[in-house]
Amino acid sequence: MSEISRGRSETHDGDRHLLHFVVDLPQPMPAVWAAVASPEGLPAWLCEADPLEPRLGGRVTLRWLNSDTEVSGRVTAWDPDYVAEYTVGPTHGRIRFHLEPGAGGDGSTVLRFTNEVRGSAEYRLDLLAGWHDHFERLVAALDGHPTDWRDWSPERWRHLRELYERDEAPWPKWVP
Repeated sequence: MSEISRGRSETHDGDRHLLHFVVDLPQPMPAVWAAVASPEGLPAWLCEADPLEPRLGGRVTLRWLNSDTEVSGRVTAWDPDYVAEYTVGPTHGRIRFHLEPGAGGDGSTVLRFTNEVRGSAEYRLDLLAGWHDHFERLVAALDGHPTDWRDWSPERWRHLRELYERDEAPWPKWVP
């Protein structure tokens, strides 16, 4: 699909989904932390965060810049430089970024991402494609190429959505 590994998911109780991504990034942890846990870093690849009170129990409102989606909630885990977790409205649920040093002591970072949300199986596929697209944008932003949301279009998301849907199809899978 891309340099981002395919996201995985688990479904419990029929409509509660846990989405997981592991993203290996060559940048050091402080740079990745600023991108996932600050009002200055988030808009370059994901959304505006205003307010974002950087503490356990702090208020957070996330506004996606490629749609009219806005969700509010609380910071439900906060371990500076390592864990930022936002539990927001039902459309995005619990969003957790967990940072670890990369293997080999080369200054890289492993981002372990979890999104817990309720919704249909179709919505789960929408979110997998959406997060995948956003993590591609995170890589670009960390490389000095933030997203210009005025130029955003859904083509990449649609392509990723088709790939995730195809992976869900019963065997045998079509391979390009």
